[in-house]
Amino acid sequence: MTDSGVSAEDLSGRQDGERAGHWDAVYDRSAEDAVSWFESEPTLSLELLGLIGAMSTDPVIDVGAGASRLVDELLGRGFSDLTVLDVSDVGLAKARRRLGDRADRVRWLIADLLSWQAARRYRVWHDRAVFHFLTDPVDQARYREVLDAALEPGAAVVVGTFANDGPDRCSGLPTSRYSPEQLSAVLGTSIEPVYSRRELHRTPSGAVQPFTWLAARHR
Repeated sequence: MTDSGVSAEDLSGRQDGERAGHWDAVYDRSAEDAVSWFESEPTLSLELLGLIGAMSTDPVIDVGAGASRLVDELLGRGFSDLTVLDVSDVGLAKARRRLGDRADRVRWLIADLLSWQAARRYRVWHDRAVFHFLTDPVDQARYREVLDAALEPGAAVVVGTFANDGPDRCSGLPTSRYSPEQLSAVLGTSIEPVYSRRELHRTPSGAVQPFTWLAARHR
């Protein structure tokens, strides 16, 4: 941890640095509530975390969170062991400023998920922003490895991606799109799907982005 409560993970790799630079630039040029993925309240995330049985005492990690307001909502619901990870310190800084003194109750990790190694095990994994940007099967396999290494058996997994009819690009990058069955298959046999949902997310500009959501148990 640094004095600001932020743990700076190894960002020395070329790909890591490129991803960090890309997302820092995105957050630098846009207000928090102007980016396409902005939600004033993360309704589907909260619903699925509740349905899958996430407890306020569970260690939770939100990967690719950026300035997401999920951490605000979980703190307000009494969650006491929260980790927020993103490759962009600019995005995380916006969340920390918004939370004020409450930011000290969260562990903030600046890391590229694909090169990160968990130092502990978690009971809840949430991802609304990483997996659909992984278009290379090698990166998808690495994601599965990281997830498996970071989670206890029986842990809750909640992942949201663009649906089959969702955008094929976002923030200047190509995306992968999934039905619930396709998402379950590509996430692998280490998770057991329990619930799925379809969401029509309306962006701040008024566009509609279809999402596929999956809530599962880690085997």
